[in-house]
Amino acid sequence: MSRLFRDVEGGPLCPQGSVVCIGAFDGLHLGHRALVRHAAARARTLGLAPVALSFEPLPREFFAPADPPPRLTLARAKFEGLRELGADLVGLLRFDARLASMPAEDFVREVLARRLSAREVWIGPDFRFGKGRTGDFALLQTLGAELGFTAQSIPPVLVDGERVSSTRIRGALAGGDFDTVARLLDRRYAIAGRVVRGKQLGRTLGYPTANLRYGGKRPPLQGIFATRVHGVGDAPIASVSSFGTRPTVAGVEPLLEAHLFDFDGDLYGQRIAVEFIARLRDELTFTDLPALVAQMHRDAAQARDLLSTPSQQACA
Repeated sequence: MSRLFRDVEGGPLCPQGSVVCIGAFDGLHLGHRALVRHAAARARTLGLAPVALSFEPLPREFFAPADPPPRLTLARAKFEGLRELGADLVGLLRFDARLASMPAEDFVREVLARRLSAREVWIGPDFRFGKGRTGDFALLQTLGAELGFTAQSIPPVLVDGERVSSTRIRGALAGGDFDTVARLLDRRYAIAGRVVRGKQLGRTLGYPTANLRYGGKRPPLQGIFATRVHGVGDAPIASVSSFGTRPTVAGVEPLLEAHLFDFDGDLYGQRIAVEFIARLRDELTFTDLPALVAQMHRDAAQARDLLSTPSQQACA
């Protein structure tokens, strides 16, 4: 059972020593997965605790609240993903004004050495940390020699000759290139969450939806999509989904709304995952509800046809 901690302060968490990997881990793409798996394997070899260390919110979200980067993975999904990759202890440190102002040297001494008793620290390419982003690989090596740990970096993971990165995935998602996203993630892109009650307008229009909020984060994609919903039964259910602010019905908060084909049931409170297969169109503003319903019929028919093709059935 993996444990979670959020604070810089506190007593030692790994008195017998640990192997720590550090990163933003937004998306848990191939590069992140290689880093976490390698650190976890080193920890098993050395008989130490495997630790994955990240931040919530992401530093870029803290420093640019008015224009944050699109978020690929919410906190719970990040924790669950790091756990599945082998981390016994996951740190999602609260990135607030205090942590933002902490000198890099203090972060190493307080978190890596004192709280985690690190014996090895692993990072990805170009990782920086601490006040003013002054902490780097060289600093980790220097302080590690003093504090009893080694600092090492894994090489970048390349796909099609280019480095895998969260930025690259955000660009592919915005362009609706889900096949490239799947190759960079080693899985289809999906958003998971607990179904919440909406305005139930979709039900009155003949399209009941399972609604997922996005935690107040900026979504990495918007529009209408052919999707599959996991977590309802033994097999994923074909669906058509809207992700955005619902301009025709004066929506404000980004909401993921999935209409499951040939399904009639109550999903409120249940955790599901919506897997994105293809982008159908942008969000549009319609003059009235009949025009919106007519477009919803077209979207549903297009999604059904696309998801019934042999190539897409093979991905189910």
